[in-house]
Amino acid sequence: MGFLKRTNKKFDYQPRYYKGEGSPYKIEHKLDQFRTTTGKNKGLKSKFSTALNELKNAEKGSNNTVIYIVLVLVMIFLYIIDFDISIFYSK
Repeated sequence: MGFLKRTNKKFDYQPRYYKGEGSPYKIEHKLDQFRTTTGKNKGLKSKFSTALNELKNAEKGSNNTVIYIVLVLVMIFLYIIDFDISIFYSK
């Protein structure tokens, strides 16, 4: 039953005058070399565990920046809809 089992053909073409390493046509994201979640993780469980480890060991400065941006956007939204803060104070 070889006709049901198909594999993708891989071509290892290199241009004639290319003097670099690897293939110039290889598509790779710029930041993949800095991430631990990309790579040879085959199983779903190993992908999730490496993603959680990366999240736990992430820089705290970037998280604070996101929080500040969200707070500013919420304040702008409350200003636009003319929210009255006096409902939180008792008379």
